[in-house]
Amino acid sequence: MKHFIKPVSACFGLFISAAVSAAPAMPLSTVEILKVASVSCAVEDVSDGREQTRCDHNGPHIKVYVLERGYGGQPNVTLDGQEVDGVRAPVCNQGEGLVACNGSGTTVGHLYTFDLGNKNGGWFEFSNSSLVPPHNRLGVKLYIR
Repeated sequence: MKHFIKPVSACFGLFISAAVSAAPAMPLSTVEILKVASVSCAVEDVSDGREQTRCDHNGPHIKVYVLERGYGGQPNVTLDGQEVDGVRAPVCNQGEGLVACNGSGTTVGHLYTFDLGNKNGGWFEFSNSSLVPPHNRLGVKLYIR
């Protein structure tokens, strides 16, 4: 019986120490629209916080890239009030910047890509709530011409 208790105790101790050393999830701290891409204008950097695109992106398949730092839940994303679907990829901190995690590193946020389909532009809005305290809600919007 003594031989069974020692290995179980050792395994339990390793499990507890691994859980204690894990980094806590970061609250949602920033959401920003990084870029808008289209056939008519190529890629426009909009990360400077402006309220509308400078380029006229009209036409189908406009793509919008949004960076979320921290851990948000299910975002609310609309174009002129209609829901927009997208995909997200985890990003990790590496050196001076963020990179795709590619299965390694600690996730510090997500990069979302939204294809606006056949829409020609309008008010793009993204908002999300933090999964961890303080459960704040952050949002950003951009008028896409």
